[in-house]
Amino acid sequence: VQLQASGGGSAQAGDSLRLSCEVTGLRIGNYGMGWFRRAPGKEREFVAAVTWSGGSTYYTDSVKGRFTISRDNAKNRVDLQMNSLKPEDTAVYYCMAFIATGNDYWGQGTQVTVSS
Repeated sequence: VQLQASGGGSAQAGDSLRLSCEVTGLRIGNYGMGWFRRAPGKEREFVAAVTWSGGSTYYTDSVKGRFTISRDNAKNRVDLQMNSLKPEDTAVYYCMAFIATGNDYWGQGTQVTVSS
C-alpha cells in the first residue's frame, strides 16, 4: 500500500495550493481519508478528514473556511485545497487512510512552506 502525496511547495501568504494523495494497493472506497501536518518543532496534528462516502468532512479550527478536503473514490485519490495560506500553515503534510476495523495507512508527506 502506498499513499503518494504531491502538490506541496512554496507559497506566499494568501496564496493557494492543492495537495493530492494518490493511493495504490488499496481501494479507498471503504476508508476514511485524512490529512495531518507536522510543523517544525511541533507534534503532528490533524488537519482534515472525510468519511468513506464523502458525506461528512471535518477540519481543525485553524483551517476551517480556508481548506477543503475532497475525495474521488473512482480515482483512488483525496485532495486538500488550501486557500488563503498563512505562514503558520508551513508544515509537512501527510495523507492517511483509516478504517475502524483495520490498519491505518500513511503517506510519506509533502512539504508546504508559506512565507509572509
